Amino acid sequence: MPDIAQLLADIASLKQRLVNREEMIGQLVAEIKRLRREQYGRSSERLDTAIEQLALALGEVQNAPPPAAVSEPMPPAQDCTHHHSNVTPLRRKARALPPELPRKTVMHNPASRTCPDCGAAMRKLGEDVSEMLNWIPGYFEVIRHVRPKLSCGHCSRVIQEAAPSRPIERGMAAPGLLAQVVVSKYADHTPLYRQTAIYRRAGLELNRATLADWVGEAARLVSPLSDALGRYVLSARKVHADDTPLPVLDPGRGKTRTARLWTYVRDDRPAGSVDPPAVWYRYSPDRKGIHPQTHLAGFTGILQADGYAGYAPLYEGGRIVEAACWAHARRKFYDIYATDRSPLAAEAIRRIGLLYAIEREIRSQLPEVRRAVRQERAEPILNELHTWLSATLQQVSSKSTLAGAIQYSLMRWEALTRYCEDGQIEIDNNPAERSIRALVLGRKNYLFAGSDAGGEHAANLYSLINTALLNGIEPYAYLRQVFEVIADHPIHRIGELLPWNLNRQPSDNRMSA
Repeated sequence: MPDIAQLLADIASLKQRLVNREEMIGQLVAEIKRLRREQYGRSSERLDTAIEQLALALGEVQNAPPPAAVSEPMPPAQDCTHHHSNVTPLRRKARALPPELPRKTVMHNPASRTCPDCGAAMRKLGEDVSEMLNWIPGYFEVIRHVRPKLSCGHCSRVIQEAAPSRPIERGMAAPGLLAQVVVSKYADHTPLYRQTAIYRRAGLELNRATLADWVGEAARLVSPLSDALGRYVLSARKVHADDTPLPVLDPGRGKTRTARLWTYVRDDRPAGSVDPPAVWYRYSPDRKGIHPQTHLAGFTGILQADGYAGYAPLYEGGRIVEAACWAHARRKFYDIYATDRSPLAAEAIRRIGLLYAIEREIRSQLPEVRRAVRQERAEPILNELHTWLSATLQQVSSKSTLAGAIQYSLMRWEALTRYCEDGQIEIDNNPAERSIRALVLGRKNYLFAGSDAGGEHAANLYSLINTALLNGIEPYAYLRQVFEVIADHPIHRIGELLPWNLNRQPSDNRMSA
């Protein structure tokens, strides 16, 4: 006779295995549907869209265009991933710019035509002429810098004005053209090989390696300005942080490795502040926690971020206080609801939505007003939500995706509810997520960064461009002004060139790229 007790135990074991199998299938199906939503379309979630973690529009190496799109072979990818100190072809072309281009002559005459040694009248001995290629919205022009030489017939003294500074030493790119190339690449998401084709239609042969060289030089030129921007961002009491992957070419292996771009945002406008908003990007070759810990080494205050474990050491000791993101918590329930229309997930979304409704009413109010309203109206909702989440967790399988979403919120409850204690804290980390979304808009135009240096250059230029946009400043007009003066600007006054400090001029309508 078979052992009845053993048979019953076997049946129970098989049932449990079947339940576990069904739960695993459900989790995998939910994950597949979530990934498909991220891949094929934007989420319809009202309060926030999923962060797109795709290849960024960065780097010195661009997608190779179709062979028919160019009249000469493109240089090897590695030719445009590094800075070239010897650009002989560029210099040859600079001496023979097309004669049909309009020319603007700038005379650099000595202040006096009398000899500084003997006081006699001086006669013209000759002149030096050099040319720079500039870009005016819609067309190119050549700027001819003419520096007459004057000689004294009495004592043979020769005088001449010094040559004006250039953004790139001995380079032919004038500030307007340099700003156009940089903004087209990092704000308009136009790869350098496409810019080459655009300029070719205007009669200029500017190869991709030359443009990549200019971008690298421009990034190095504004590096002190980017550092000053970082100091401004980290001087705030609250900073938003996030990161996104960046594929980087791995030489010798024929493939890419995954680096990261980190974003740090200062934006207290929702709390009634008049301080200019700013975003500071940093590059790292990997996602180790040491990188944000290094970036934030001098920061003291509130860090609003997701639950990445690399931030945890920053919260030890109390120098930096954690504030979590309700958009992340809500998104987990939304992914479940979008998969199987779970009524429990829908209820969680509804309750979190009540919190956001309060935030919409008090947006741009002063911190003390926001704190008072939150404590009066949001805290009761949060207390009820905590009770409901705890009770619901006991009713669902511990291995289900819904349980995981609930546990995510309960484990971070103190950081999630900290915004009620401080009116300067936001309910979510959306300012950081928006700053990353700006980077991935050009994902179809770029494949990867060509090198670690390319990632660092992109971080510097993205910081200035997106900070200008945050302040309602046209980035081309801003960078053109920066490139006009930064080469001679005192380093101890570099903060004068931040977007909100530099004198604003009417923005130009640039040629669409």
